[in-house]
Amino acid sequence: MVTLADLKPGQSAHIKHIDTSKPGVIRLMVLGLIEGAVVRSEHAAIGGDPLEISLFGASISVRKQQAAFFEIVLEPLCD
Repeated sequence: MVTLADLKPGQSAHIKHIDTSKPGVIRLMVLGLIEGAVVRSEHAAIGGDPLEISLFGASISVRKQQAAFFEIVLEPLCD
């Protein structure tokens, strides 16, 4: 299983499944991290946490611990 926490800077993916039973997940869903959403990893802070994720024209920061609750499918690379 690949999660949002595994996304490297520059990679895109769409969200396949969300574990809504975990703390803080609903707040992130309100910000747009919903099933089917296309997300892109922009940057990671020094040490790799938090991650900057762009979606729907906005950027949000997500801690790796919470990003692991979002299962993703990587988007194919385009040239």
